[in-house]
Amino acid sequence: MEVQARALGFVAMGVAGAEEDALRAARLEDWLSGGNHGAMGWMADRLHHRRSPQGLWPEAASVIALGMSYAPAQDPLVLADHPDRARISVYAQGADYHDVVKKALKALARWLVEQVAKRKLGEAGVKVFVDTAPVMEKPLSAAAGLGWQGKHTNMVSREHGSWLFLGAIYTTLPFAPDQQGRNRCGSCSACQDACPTQAFPAPYQLDARRCVSYLTIEHKGPVPEEFRVALGNRIYGCDDCLAVCPWNKFAQTSARMRAFLPRAELVAPRLAELLALDDAGFRQLFSGSPIKRIGRDRFVRNCLYAAGNSGDRGLVPCITALIDDPDEAVADAAAWALARLR
Repeated sequence: MEVQARALGFVAMGVAGAEEDALRAARLEDWLSGGNHGAMGWMADRLHHRRSPQGLWPEAASVIALGMSYAPAQDPLVLADHPDRARISVYAQGADYHDVVKKALKALARWLVEQVAKRKLGEAGVKVFVDTAPVMEKPLSAAAGLGWQGKHTNMVSREHGSWLFLGAIYTTLPFAPDQQGRNRCGSCSACQDACPTQAFPAPYQLDARRCVSYLTIEHKGPVPEEFRVALGNRIYGCDDCLAVCPWNKFAQTSARMRAFLPRAELVAPRLAELLALDDAGFRQLFSGSPIKRIGRDRFVRNCLYAAGNSGDRGLVPCITALIDDPDEAVADAAAWALARLR
């Protein structure tokens, strides 16, 4: 199966059990009870499904965890020194990973079902998941031996660093589980030190309410003022804690799917051009991109914070044009940006 998985673009694969892990479930409950999920209510609403694979699908016997590399060819932090440009997280500069990974997962699941039928081993039930269901992809991937959850709470792989898209196939087939991934963070605190908003109250703990990715993608309405300057020119997501991980030196960009190659217009876009986007222009520019799901208003709101942080008074006309925007968060961000530049 690993050969087939690699042929479909996966660079990492492992198997974990589908039963509930008491420690994993307890950590999830503690995280939710502390309110660390912010406004992501679906995290708590489906806790009973998220606790374990069998909580979502009682017939599941095994979880096949898979990873695709999206390791960037260039340093994601290079645009920090170019405030007139917008920083878009590496994962969102190419095709929508939900579509790419899910297509490959479905192909692998079909192949698995066909193999079981061909060998007359009974029936194989399968379900595939990529980030949009109550599935704990990161802990399950660690349990399957793909790597470990680093101090930034994301997956880290010895071979692929912090640059893995994760997917899972739940199956009724009772595969033998692989060995749990060994934590190799040691005394390193690079990811903790790099966070611009101090979103890590402790190693291996994330307060999403302070995370730039949460604030620019999931948070609705005006971003709290205490975080606006720290956003810098990050307008969609944040790569800082991932980019500084020392394990990235082993990541091979050649292993990345072509679909994840960055679109030229999203590598270093000019803030002035993004601020001019109306709804139609936004939809056209981000067709086939994960960015499309946040909508024009939230996106332009983020660009206005970046404009306010740019120090570039040449952006004042672009900002002024948005001061009476119908969306309250956009208008508020425009007023803030003008005050910053003046």
